Amino acid sequence: MLAGDLGWGDLGCYGSPEIRTPHLDALAARGVRMTDWYSNSPVCSPSRAALLTGRHPAHAGVEAILGAARDTHGLPPQETVASALSGAGWRTAIFGKWHLGVDAASAPLRFGFGEHFGFRAGCVDYYSHIMYWGVRNPLHDLWSGDEEVWCNGEYLTDLITDRAVSFISAVDDPFLCYVAYNAPHYPMHAPADAMAQYSHLPWDRQVMAAMITRVDDGVGRIVAALEETGRLDDTIIFFSSDNGPSAEDRNWLGGEEIAYAGGSAGGLRGHKGSLYEGGIRVPGIWSWPAGLPAGVECSEPAAMMDVLPTVLAAADVPLPPAVDGTDLLPLLVEGTVPERTLAWEYAGQQAIRRGAWKLLTNPSDRLGTPTTPGTHLYNLADDPSESHDLATTHADVLADLLHAQVAWTDQLESWRA
Repeated sequence: MLAGDLGWGDLGCYGSPEIRTPHLDALAARGVRMTDWYSNSPVCSPSRAALLTGRHPAHAGVEAILGAARDTHGLPPQETVASALSGAGWRTAIFGKWHLGVDAASAPLRFGFGEHFGFRAGCVDYYSHIMYWGVRNPLHDLWSGDEEVWCNGEYLTDLITDRAVSFISAVDDPFLCYVAYNAPHYPMHAPADAMAQYSHLPWDRQVMAAMITRVDDGVGRIVAALEETGRLDDTIIFFSSDNGPSAEDRNWLGGEEIAYAGGSAGGLRGHKGSLYEGGIRVPGIWSWPAGLPAGVECSEPAAMMDVLPTVLAAADVPLPPAVDGTDLLPLLVEGTVPERTLAWEYAGQQAIRRGAWKLLTNPSDRLGTPTTPGTHLYNLADDPSESHDLATTHADVLADLLHAQVAWTDQLESWRA
């Protein structure tokens, strides 16, 4: 299960003082809550590509936010977690946001999913399911498989949950159900009953909290469906967000040219579009009562590309070739994993993390703001808010990570070639 633009600090189990998420909190209590879980990109399309392929965005061939035109090409042909599992006899489905290509050749059924309900581009109105983007023509974007469908007036988060629950209730084992929520991604729409729960908050926080609560309600309904079908103990559930919270102007329905402050990165610096922690560190919850310990907090860094190898290892299905992620079962079960280097690149920014140390080059604070030239070094164990640049005082660490950055840049150029 994946949310859109959900901040690291916007769940109860991640310290939110305002937003009530009892079902996700219960999921974390039954499993492993990752404190240092990362998206592989600070924006949605590359992040979702990494999740499905187990590859870095550049390796998967999607490094930027994809458009909404009906001829938009997306994810290049390659294996995904869905194609690997369907090839092994699993039933597979995706409900919700795709954002990896709009044209028919890029649609979910081409990548191993046997069933799809949702939208193909990046965002839609939650009630009309039409995408409005600046001065461009409105575009309806709701599909059942390869057929365009209309569900006018029905709240999209609830529609996604309805389809997922119906699939889980009817499908035979084994199955993969990818529940790709877009909430709380803009436009900021929430049902009246959810809004009423947060009437004491300012509007920006109220609508954000209401949208997240509706996602939490959906998680609760999906867990209940698994319990009712006797599968909860032996089902792996993974929940995360595609990137950090958005501070984009378009979150405001009135169109004010100011940064939106509705989402929370929980004290981390940066927002969506930034390689500061707030743009890439997101909630990460794993639950599998029959296979994982309960009530565990894990601070080991891991990333979205690790989902595919972890799930396939648990399912005893061979890995596709050239996967970049790591099987996390030893970490999730025993708490042990060799130290490794994680790396990111987006729109001129680069970041390298090894242990507690993070190198950040040419950072931007959020999507739509220019990068600031320069190289910065942070110790995230002591300074998770990235407030104190240590580049001038830890020359040995800086040199080591700069060397890793050269290797990372060479790897990026090789993939792109």
